[in-house]
Amino acid sequence: MIANLALIVLAAAAPAAPAKILTLDEALAAARAQQPQVRQAAATTQAALARVDESLAPLLPQVNGSANYQRETANFASRPGSLPNQISGGTSGESWSTGNYYTLGLNASVLLYDFGQSRSRWRSSQASAASQKDSERATLEQVLFSVRSAYFQARAAKELVKVTSETLANQQKHMEQTQGFVEAGTQPEISLAQAKTDVANARVQLITAENGYETAKAQLNQAMGVEGTTDYDVADETLPAVDGEDGSIGVLLDESVKARPELAALANQIRAQELNVRSLRGAFGPTLGFSTGFSDAGQQASSLVWNWSAGLALSVPIFQGGQTRAQVREAEANLAAIRAQLDGERQQVRLEIEQARLAIRAARAALDASDEALANARVRLQLAEGRYETGVGSIIELGDSQVALTSAAQQTVQAEYSLAQARAGLLKALGRE
Repeated sequence: MIANLALIVLAAAAPAAPAKILTLDEALAAARAQQPQVRQAAATTQAALARVDESLAPLLPQVNGSANYQRETANFASRPGSLPNQISGGTSGESWSTGNYYTLGLNASVLLYDFGQSRSRWRSSQASAASQKDSERATLEQVLFSVRSAYFQARAAKELVKVTSETLANQQKHMEQTQGFVEAGTQPEISLAQAKTDVANARVQLITAENGYETAKAQLNQAMGVEGTTDYDVADETLPAVDGEDGSIGVLLDESVKARPELAALANQIRAQELNVRSLRGAFGPTLGFSTGFSDAGQQASSLVWNWSAGLALSVPIFQGGQTRAQVREAEANLAAIRAQLDGERQQVRLEIEQARLAIRAARAALDASDEALANARVRLQLAEGRYETGVGSIIELGDSQVALTSAAQQTVQAEYSLAQARAGLLKALGRE
């Protein structure tokens, strides 16, 4: 019993295992492997590739085999123009007697020409599959952007926990100092009440910050597509400067137009729709096909009679009620819509680049200003603490200085997050992973 109690005490006294540190690269790798949106996009791409094979099938030879067995009567039923005596030996009586009849067949056919309908459909499906690949990459880039955003949000929340922890420690130190002054009679009781209030408020701020950090990590898990706990810490990382972030809008736009998967996907959609229009127009022309077949048939499986046939089939559309013309008009309208969508997406890309550049510029300026404010706030608190220790300053002055320091530190954290977020946005706008 005593030994077990000793083990419990030792276990309680042992230092807790350090929390796992999650780096940004690890978070991005997890999203690539597990994020449901990424997996869904990949599956959609595989379906598009399968449709390419489906559309190729009509261009290839078609071969079918058949086997049929029947047990049937042989009663003759006359039809206009038939001669019973020529078919049934002059008898036309009915009977329930039955006989076997076997049929074996092998048929092959191939499309020779259909004014490019099938070939255009095949090439259109290839362009659609290429578009889906680009859309898959666009989905991945959006997911990675979301992971970066959530990661640096958690990183900022972690810093706020540190800020509020330091604030609470300072307030507790000030309270202990004030209590000593009150006991010595150099400060009034109201100063101690104010110090205790400041400690309580700092404790509430710390609880709120800790809860915000846990919430941010839960959101990061969702962005990564991970179902797990939040018993980890994000690494103290920042997003380095993006190559070209100070460059001209023209250079960045040229890079983005070449790299953005959304633009490539729309370009392939246009190509696919153009081929679809061509395929539909081909329906105005005839279709030519070749077929051949071999068959064995008879009443006895051991003595079947074979036959062979071959033929050409020409189908000429004469009038379908205007269906083909309407289908062409619909496809042409869809093509115009996709082209307009591409123009709109190109304008959206330019806007995203402009917004990211301006956000980076503003965040860098805000970070410089907040760093300066933080340094001045630290000096102010040091001076206020010195004045308070010598009895010149008041508890209100000390509290105001602490509030100013906490606010400046929070502004610095927010500026760092804004800069990282803006750079993540520029990476996405440029089509970089």
